[in-house]
Amino acid sequence: MTDAAPKRKVIPKDAATLILMDFKGKIPKILMGRRHSAHSFMPNKFVFPGGRVDPSDRRMNVASPLDQLVEERLLTNVARPSSLKARTIALAAIRETYEETGLMLGERGLGAPPVVPGTPWEHFSAKEIWPSLDQLHFVARAITPPRHSKRFDTRFFLADAINIGHLESGVVSEHSELTETLWIPLNKAKTLDIPRITSMIIDEVLDRLNAGFQPFMPVPLFREVRGQFIRQNL
Repeated sequence: MTDAAPKRKVIPKDAATLILMDFKGKIPKILMGRRHSAHSFMPNKFVFPGGRVDPSDRRMNVASPLDQLVEERLLTNVARPSSLKARTIALAAIRETYEETGLMLGERGLGAPPVVPGTPWEHFSAKEIWPSLDQLHFVARAITPPRHSKRFDTRFFLADAINIGHLESGVVSEHSELTETLWIPLNKAKTLDIPRITSMIIDEVLDRLNAGFQPFMPVPLFREVRGQFIRQNL
């Protein structure tokens, strides 16, 4: 008899999430969506729109770059850091939000950005929406624990809903990745059926809101080390 072969180490995939906030009322609201029941990863849970980085995200043009401090923090504790990598991760959050909700975050009035053929970015060009990365606040990063068969290195961004340039209807349905979306008061968001990490990110957003979204607040990295869940600042 021989020992069973050890399980292959799963390398986390780069991913990005966008927290959209509506500040028009007395209590800010955030956008959340319910994942389809057929998903193997967090089925039926309410989450922020987001997903994996796609190669097309490297090729999309932007109206404005990331804030320098945001870029520096995005590139902390990453392999092969570069401005392109930081920009690609941020663009993934905007693209995934469009794919899952129909919402395009960006600027109008600049003409049409160059087309990235055969990708969702074509829709941004058709609607003349330029992604603006300086609208993004970097609020947290979380890495799925090693024991999971699917792992993501996810960056959580926050943006004001006033920067939504276009809404495409019909994207959310019972057959879509998100079967419903809702704008819920920030102070009630944790009453939904949400993953643990989403609850922790909501706490981070609340802390930032109470501090007036100061740009120099630390950005936490949540991960598991030797079986212990830890938080460290980037």
